[in-house]
Amino acid sequence: MAKRIILWLLFICLASVEVLPAGKDGNEKLQVTGRVRLVGSDVRPELVISAEGGLQWYIANEDKQKLMNLQQRIVTVEGKETIKEMKFANGRSAGKRHILSDIKVITVK
Repeated sequence: MAKRIILWLLFICLASVEVLPAGKDGNEKLQVTGRVRLVGSDVRPELVISAEGGLQWYIANEDKQKLMNLQQRIVTVEGKETIKEMKFANGRSAGKRHILSDIKVITVK
């Protein structure tokens, strides 16, 4: 029951965030500001940018090296967004994963 409540709250947080792309063409880029963090207990943890609204931007594998040395720092990056629909084993939706690729670091605090 507690897991269901947590997943529901996470879904509500993700659904309430509005993403504004920077461009209008097919290769839309957007700017994201947040803290760079390493998350997960897997052998290969994920690198994410945690924005203030609670949204986690997962960093594509090819761009992880650009941000690896900036862990726990607040950065602004520009990148291309891909949204991956996550599903449970039974086929129900588990929310969306926002992935940033083609990252360019703009500012570091």
